[in-house]
Amino acid sequence: MLKLFSSGLAVFAGMVSIPYAVAPQPQPASLPGYYREDPRSAVLRAFFEKQDCPAQYYIEEFLDAADQYDLDWRLLPSLAYVESTGGKAARNNNLFGWDSGRAQFDSPTAGIHEVGYRLTHSALYKDKDLDGLLATYNPDAEYAPKVKAVMQQIAPAE
Repeated sequence: MLKLFSSGLAVFAGMVSIPYAVAPQPQPASLPGYYREDPRSAVLRAFFEKQDCPAQYYIEEFLDAADQYDLDWRLLPSLAYVESTGGKAARNNNLFGWDSGRAQFDSPTAGIHEVGYRLTHSALYKDKDLDGLLATYNPDAEYAPKVKAVMQQIAPAE
């Protein structure tokens, strides 16, 4: 007589019990608790590391803000690159030259989220396409092409 128990033991009548192995099942990426790095992270990391920018330490914050505020994921990193060379010339945690460089943020993360929020919710920027948003951000005719060129360097448009 053979009985199987949920504890992983097989018991034979009149014999010693022996454990049997149950192979673990691989977890597909779609199951909760399974972590797979966002592929955009690697792209941003490569861009900022190649340029040796301090912004490389805020990649997840850039992506989080882009997702939270429904922005192109390349926009905030590109603005930071154009305005402060990815944080090299940033003062007061202001990677974006916000308020003509006068704005002060508690941290670069706070600045990323504040600027992302404003680009989505402020009456100045709300509901504008990329060209309209960039023309409002900086009306210089050469500004939008610069930012869009950096966006293309990071990754081609999808």
